[in-house]
Amino acid sequence: MIKHIPNAITSANLFFGCLAIAATFDGNPTLAASYIVIAAILDFFDGFAARILKVSGEMGKQLDSLADLVSFGIAPGFIFYMHSQEHLQFSSQLFQFVPLVILLSYLPFSLMIFSAIRLAKFNIDPRQSDSFIGLPTPANALFICAIPFVMINGPYWAEHIFTSFPFLCLYPIIFSYLLVAELPLFALKFKHFNIKGNEVRYAFIGLCALLITLFTYVGIALCITTYLIISILLKLKNNPS
Repeated sequence: MIKHIPNAITSANLFFGCLAIAATFDGNPTLAASYIVIAAILDFFDGFAARILKVSGEMGKQLDSLADLVSFGIAPGFIFYMHSQEHLQFSSQLFQFVPLVILLSYLPFSLMIFSAIRLAKFNIDPRQSDSFIGLPTPANALFICAIPFVMINGPYWAEHIFTSFPFLCLYPIIFSYLLVAELPLFALKFKHFNIKGNEVRYAFIGLCALLITLFTYVGIALCITTYLIISILLKLKNNPS
């Protein structure tokens, strides 16, 4: 019975990912985002449970990737797609280039495709046991989850950014690239809870708490941006050349 606990948690992650997709098409993106956040919490604990119980296996690894594709690839991709369809506005001159308009309209689907590629690479890449190569799908998902809440609660400057033409076009391109980029990023995987060996993780968690306290929902997006910046700085520090 114990050996099935991690897979049960992973299945719950998948369940909430499905709920998020349903909520998106029901026109409730904030509820969808809340379901994705719950899925992200479950995703953290399924791996943690597997390590504590020492019951990790190939089936759990594959199930985890399939659940993550739904919860952190498909579900947030549709949230961004619906948001983009609502706010993406084309000038009359741009409408002359119909293929370009179609391409820009469906750019959010690249987030789903590259999430699948990223998860497939993760499964066969032995370098990613203690860290990540490329942006983890939950990080991309959590950034997108901040958008519906910001649209309702502000601040205005963040609403303006999230509905701007450059953001709506560039976010899917940049983050699709980051998902599969050869960029090392630290992982929030705790083998133990001692400060020694987890300095970067605890510092990041503390900084995230501060950002969310100060900026509320937009603080979530700032946390993901900070995660990328810290990882890049660590890479430069460890490989100065």
